[in-house]
Amino acid sequence: MASEQAVWTAEVRTDDADATRTLAARLGAGLQAGDLLVLSGELGAGKTTFTQGLGEGLGVRPGIISPTFVLVRIHPSLVGGPDLVHVDAYRLDSAGELEDIDLESTLATSVTVVEWGRGKVEQLSDSRLEVTLLRATGAHAGEDLVFDFDETGEADPRTIRIEAYGPRWAAVRPFGS
Repeated sequence: MASEQAVWTAEVRTDDADATRTLAARLGAGLQAGDLLVLSGELGAGKTTFTQGLGEGLGVRPGIISPTFVLVRIHPSLVGGPDLVHVDAYRLDSAGELEDIDLESTLATSVTVVEWGRGKVEQLSDSRLEVTLLRATGAHAGEDLVFDFDETGEADPRTIRIEAYGPRWAAVRPFGS
């Protein structure tokens, strides 16, 4: 069972989708087979953009898209590293429904990223990263964010909070956390 207290937390702000991809690529370069990431955030917050960056860092086959209409998609490594398993748990109501996907069969040999997986996948591993993406959605984004969103698309700032759980992450602290 996954530990309940984070061993560390990092919070990083990015200015646009490219910066979000770059940050995720840096993280992806340090991931290894067996790593589990749980992505959270509102629709349009950048979960797929983040996953695209992870894929770049891992060196997997490009073409990562939102898994909205596919529950699981595997992106094979092009560099001999682990594959990336990209999961959308949005329409799943429980951890029991997630078992039908059989993630256990690929977890040890792949990096597994589950969008909307909080409360559904923690039992899969004793270690995980929970990544929350916060994105402004209007002129007054709320107390969590201290910037305004430029609706022209020129700026697309996000706050990315990464919480690490379990022994895998006890000694690994990316981004100077």
